[in-house]
Amino acid sequence: MATDSIDDARDDGQESSGIGAPITVLLADDHALVREGTRRLLEAEADIRVVAEAGDGASAVAEAMRCRPDVAIIDVAMPSMSGIEATRLIKTRMPQMAVLALTAYDDDQYVLALLDAGAAGFLLKDVRGQELVAAIRAVHRGEAVLQPTIAVRALRRAVSHRPLITSVPPLSEREMEVLHEAARGLSNKDIARRLELSVRTIHTHLGNIFAKLGVGSHTEAVLLALRSGWIALDETEHPELPPEREWPTEEWR
Repeated sequence: MATDSIDDARDDGQESSGIGAPITVLLADDHALVREGTRRLLEAEADIRVVAEAGDGASAVAEAMRCRPDVAIIDVAMPSMSGIEATRLIKTRMPQMAVLALTAYDDDQYVLALLDAGAAGFLLKDVRGQELVAAIRAVHRGEAVLQPTIAVRALRRAVSHRPLITSVPPLSEREMEVLHEAARGLSNKDIARRLELSVRTIHTHLGNIFAKLGVGSHTEAVLLALRSGWIALDETEHPELPPEREWPTEEWR
């Protein structure tokens, strides 16, 4: 599964800015100065609102349960409880919440541990401000935020480290089509283009998929599908997309 395009994430975020409720965010980092700077960056965006902060892993879990934000931004290295364990607890108790992890390391073991814990994706801590903003909008839409080469390695390790349990997916034929496209690392916009559906229709299908599988992101749904035998690893290669064109606002075939 390749990474969803940050440019697409930015474009979609701008299109939806100012429409509906803002994306609520929890900031968890043990450095107060980092939290203050990140809060200022995010609250300059009309569609994002920081509703809570935490300085350690245990507080991050408590604040997530108290405020139930749309997105939790969690530093991996924190006192009292690691960001990985905090992510695991948050996703166990609130599976629909999107967790975006920040780490100084891109080692496969860290990435795999984050994915196993339920993170929708991760960013290195030297990320630029607007990339973080775009990533928040992307995970809020359920999309993955993973670097392509790291994502492929992590998926292979995830599948190889767990016994394959073949089962029947609780999804409709159309939902499986959408999940297959998500497994190839496509953004919601590109899935809509390939299936010749509206982006709104893709959002609806993904919402149904996440609810049926008890997950909150492309990443979690694809991992579950791989481990359940619904999708093969060789089906996660990124396809060539057709030239971009204007699709209708309503579903058509």
